[in-house]
Amino acid sequence: MCFLEVRNVVKCYDGQFVLKNINLSANKGELVCILGPSGCGKTTLLRIIAGLETTDSGQIIIDGKDSTYIPAAKRNFGIVFQSYALFPNMSVIGNIIFGMRQKIKAPMDELNAHAYELLRMVDLYEHRDKYPSQLSGGQQQRTAFARAIALSPSFLLLDEPLSALDAKVRVKLRSEIRAIQKQLNITTIMITHDQEEALTMADKIIVMNNAVIEQIGKPQEIYYNPSTAFVAGFIGSMNFLNTENGTKAIRPERVKIVHQNSHYDQTATIVAIEFKGQITRLEPV
Repeated sequence: MCFLEVRNVVKCYDGQFVLKNINLSANKGELVCILGPSGCGKTTLLRIIAGLETTDSGQIIIDGKDSTYIPAAKRNFGIVFQSYALFPNMSVIGNIIFGMRQKIKAPMDELNAHAYELLRMVDLYEHRDKYPSQLSGGQQQRTAFARAIALSPSFLLLDEPLSALDAKVRVKLRSEIRAIQKQLNITTIMITHDQEEALTMADKIIVMNNAVIEQIGKPQEIYYNPSTAFVAGFIGSMNFLNTENGTKAIRPERVKIVHQNSHYDQTATIVAIEFKGQITRLEPV
């Protein structure tokens, strides 16, 4: 069932397209990654979905309702920013309960019980009384994530939530976020410029470049059947070969080094070898 639709959205700044006829959809409970390089328009698109920016034309449909002109405060979403945006003068539990106290009319013991449940879910219960400055980057991001889902939002927006973390923490946290997202069955839109992040987390990937969508598909489809040269080069590693029949693209893992030289083989001279642990990268000419 389709929960979120973006229909023919256009946005310009100073006469330049930031978004040009953008169309996409997200089903209920689906995690959709909007992937692309810096400046491609993905952050602007997320802000328009949130209602933090307006479209020049087009529609935002949320749960079957035209929400194009509904203010952000009434769209019932949770959001996690790259910068965490925690209140520095509040503890972990304080950050989570703050929004709940404003919007949920319930006794404090009920609010506390719900907050404690969330803290256990994100493995922060033992750190509930610490302040943001006393937490690691991963713990701060877990706090921000718990705060975002505290009000049981209809959908979740993640604005490059893991980009400020180191590699090991990023790998661990993305699996945790994905597990919780599945558990809650909450429709989630995440923007990222990290291809591996999108491939491992998403049900569906939307690849953007220069204000337009290049391709929409499942991770396997995007990786193995890129529809444009940009997608082929942007997702993972790709070798481009100029042949008599035009330019061909082949993934490094599909290349096999052989001694014989058959009709279909390509001959190359290796000029550099780079050891990278599980793989070794060869640079030919």
